[in-house]
Amino acid sequence: MIDQTAVIHPSAIVEEGAVIGARVRIGPYCCVGADVEIGEGSVLKSHVVVNGHTRIGRDNVIYPFATIGEDNQDLKYAGEPTLVEIGDRNRIRESVTIHRGTVQGGGLTKVGNDNLLMVNAHVAHDCVIANHCILANNATLGGHVTIDDYVIVGGMCAVHQFCTIGAHVMVGGCSGIAQDVPPFIMAQGNHASPNGVNTTGLQRRGFSQEAIQAIRRAYKVLYRSGKTLEEAKPEIAEIASSHAEVQMFYDFLSRSTRGLIR
Repeated sequence: MIDQTAVIHPSAIVEEGAVIGARVRIGPYCCVGADVEIGEGSVLKSHVVVNGHTRIGRDNVIYPFATIGEDNQDLKYAGEPTLVEIGDRNRIRESVTIHRGTVQGGGLTKVGNDNLLMVNAHVAHDCVIANHCILANNATLGGHVTIDDYVIVGGMCAVHQFCTIGAHVMVGGCSGIAQDVPPFIMAQGNHASPNGVNTTGLQRRGFSQEAIQAIRRAYKVLYRSGKTLEEAKPEIAEIASSHAEVQMFYDFLSRSTRGLIR
């Protein structure tokens, strides 16, 4: 079904069965598969391929040569009808690739709202990206990676399969993430290590000085006290009891499955 207000270039191929919303614009030489849904106001500039069972929300802008919903690169994948889901107001730049999920990984690759995926970023199968994130040029997410809100992943970074990056993290360029990264911190290097609290990012997002100081205290307990994780947890929990922002930091310690960067 194609809304009558959608504008589709004559050279574009939109297969029968695709759902194209109001005011969608599909530019030259784009290819849209039969099981694709594109929400109101979204734009495919040119030479964009959207395939598989893929849902794209409202007001997204997708730039040339991006590929969304294609077969993933997991050798276990056998053509199952797994999914890609993209939210609203994302900017997906040139040559970005977002692959569909696997049955073994839950069947869904998901990108939230208001994200910027820069040139040549790669989102592998079963990844989940939350909201307001930036993946800079050539950033690469292995399969099953989780990225929480307001994360910035620098250019040329690689994130290992099954890693989780907590909210408000800044990962410096050319880093390799091989373990989980707690919220609020800066990480840099190969393999990446913690480099303090992302103070500038937190200030820009309206965190109070009191909250930032509490986060710094929790960071020092985890990374500067010489305590083991189990020894640090009770002290971080005590800080969290009077500072809600630190609760996110504490909760992440239980979420981690690959161990924390050190």
